Amino acid sequence: MKLARRDCIIIGGGPAGLTAAIYLARYHLSVMVFDDGTSRAASIPICHNHAGFPGGINGAELLARMRAQAIMYGAEIRSQRVSSLRSAGGAFRVSFDDGALPARTVLIATGVVNRMPSMPKDKHDEALKRGLIRYCPVCDGFEVTDKRIAIIGHGAKAYKEAVFLRSYSRYVTLLSPSGQHQLEPNEEARLRELGILVKLGPIEIDIEQENIVVCASTGDHRFDTIYPALGSDIRSELASGIGARLSQERCVCVDSHQRTNVQGLYAAGDVVRGLDQISNAMGQAGVAATTIRNDLCTLSPLVR
Repeated sequence: MKLARRDCIIIGGGPAGLTAAIYLARYHLSVMVFDDGTSRAASIPICHNHAGFPGGINGAELLARMRAQAIMYGAEIRSQRVSSLRSAGGAFRVSFDDGALPARTVLIATGVVNRMPSMPKDKHDEALKRGLIRYCPVCDGFEVTDKRIAIIGHGAKAYKEAVFLRSYSRYVTLLSPSGQHQLEPNEEARLRELGILVKLGPIEIDIEQENIVVCASTGDHRFDTIYPALGSDIRSELASGIGARLSQERCVCVDSHQRTNVQGLYAAGDVVRGLDQISNAMGQAGVAATTIRNDLCTLSPLVR
């Protein structure tokens, strides 16, 4: 049986993918979202800086609302992982566990995966749920105002995060799990000037009722929250596999309309270089969806 070709298949069910699905469905286009359930947004205990929710909103609840809205307008959502993506003759073939579907266009919205600190996953997830571990100071730095904060990492990334968080609290410590801070002399001087402590590992992390404990060679250190600054892995393999150009950080490169260098392939959200924020992902998705609609209309007029 020949399967119906979708106008667009979206790979990724986070804020970018679901926003694009809402737009595309409202453009009266056939759209399917593949969501493997690994969006970073789902792990957010409560997001306070997303406009329109002054009391905050749980990440999983936000995604559930967006899924329901996309489905209401006719988008299809499959809770499956895409295993491969192929391009041939100006069209795409999206493969998954038990089949494959053709598509006129594809939107990559696969996001990134945070690198976790070395600790048991069950303790990590419990600490994340309780706000003892946080990954985004832009999102929730306000919530740790004047609290005891530790940044876990080394080098320039950890340095920049420590300096950023110093604007929220005077109690900031930079902990290097490798035993080497890898800081430049001017960075060390700046940390001293700001009163940011630097401690060297190796470290072990445990959780208590109210604190997160970091055990290092200098003793046990208790904090209200820690921010791992260990980097992230960009999930751009599907895009690069069909020739999409990547940045040095392996983000998918796009133009101002979210087009990649592969005709018919678009990208939005954290998989694209930029500010990793829900609002930014949604904005990129709106641009991408509108571009997809207009590009398809150029190929064949969209009329009713």
